[in-house]
Amino acid sequence: MSPEEKLAELGLELPEVVPPLAAYVPAVRSGGHVYTSGQVPMVDGKLAATGKVGAEVSAEEGREMARICALNALAAVASAAGGLSNVVRIVKVVGFVASAPDFTGQPQVVNGASELLGEVFGEAGVHARSAVGVTVLPLDAPVEVELIAEVR
Repeated sequence: MSPEEKLAELGLELPEVVPPLAAYVPAVRSGGHVYTSGQVPMVDGKLAATGKVGAEVSAEEGREMARICALNALAAVASAAGGLSNVVRIVKVVGFVASAPDFTGQPQVVNGASELLGEVFGEAGVHARSAVGVTVLPLDAPVEVELIAEVR
């Protein structure tokens, strides 16, 4: 089953690539890899949520936001790689979580992104990862995800 078919089976479709918010591009291909810029949880041109995880945003809502970020990152990868079927494997994910001062569940929040990648790519979606707590993210987004994909 292709990654696109797997997304459809999950009831998802690749969104349009989120336009850059500043002076960068959504993804760059260099040799056999695609590097995405950080993707925030944009849905139809608007942030799905704002605020800090552990305060205005629950950990479970943050996890769903990370899933949206990963879907946006996949759209960026597909645009640079000529489709998701050209992805050999997801190599690395970095998740940033805008966190309330006492929130320490960043790994569980970023699991939303990691689990989606595993659902779409199976074993090829298993990756190295960092989950980092930060004070604030662009547009007051609760989560931002970037990834590196190996492509054909």
